[in-house]
Amino acid sequence: MSQSPLKPQELTVPVPGGDLAVLRWPAEEPGAPTVVAVHGITANGLAWYEVARRLAGRVTLLAPDLRGRGASRSVAGPYGLARHADDVAALITALDAGPAVVVGHSMGAWVTALAAVRHPELVRRVLLVDGAVTFPLPEGVRADDALAAVLGPALDRLSMTFPDRAAYREFWRRHPAFGGAWSEGTDAYTQRDLVGAAPELRSSCVLEAVRTDGAQVLLDEEAAAAVHRLPCPAELLWAERGLLDEPQGLYDHQRLGLAGPDPERVPTSPVPDSNHYSILFGERGADRIVRSLLADAPAAG
Repeated sequence: MSQSPLKPQELTVPVPGGDLAVLRWPAEEPGAPTVVAVHGITANGLAWYEVARRLAGRVTLLAPDLRGRGASRSVAGPYGLARHADDVAALITALDAGPAVVVGHSMGAWVTALAAVRHPELVRRVLLVDGAVTFPLPEGVRADDALAAVLGPALDRLSMTFPDRAAYREFWRRHPAFGGAWSEGTDAYTQRDLVGAAPELRSSCVLEAVRTDGAQVLLDEEAAAAVHRLPCPAELLWAERGLLDEPQGLYDHQRLGLAGPDPERVPTSPVPDSNHYSILFGERGADRIVRSLLADAPAAG
């Protein structure tokens, strides 16, 4: 692959409120398909580094930093899942990449489903990774409390400062979902999130963006309905374990049976021995994602 997974091309696309940063891993062959990859709620486009490495130039991979994150942190609000979905559509249109395959992880799965529903002419297939299916909040539970319970340390870090890059690295290395599995790619992805100057480095994520988007993941009716209204072929992959590597993940067979999409229209599959992060960063999870992304790609040669 000519483009390093950790050093993709960087470009920008105009959207309302500013210029959206986009990472691009180009295909080796002209005419190869395009995949647009949408990251999670406190992530950035480099979250797709392992998928990019394993795609190895068989598609052109485009991964934006969503507004309020990474190099798109200065793109103005309003935020919200529909706004992100429209940004994805603007990206596909500006780069003449449609109709594209769109894949989303975590919050990015809700954005992906919404992009397909709102802009069906631009999206030909979607892959949803550990996201897009909404469950009602238990009675009496506030959205802010539910968001804090789900996101855990990922949300805590947004109000923290770090004296240097090594301190931020150690913060992430202690995260239980990584289980001691640290790589050059994980390091590059987490370091991309840092802004500011020592000794007050901080996450690039805009707190208002995260709170707005998180509340919509939990409560927004349009976002909740999107996975049930998809106008194109779709697949949902889910992790067996949770955000903190706990045994109960976001989904299981019972939960998806009660609240999930029609399995005839959106088949769902667990990725064995994966948690919410390793389904994207780990070898097994990234391999499974790549197999799905290449399912209808033209054969090489």
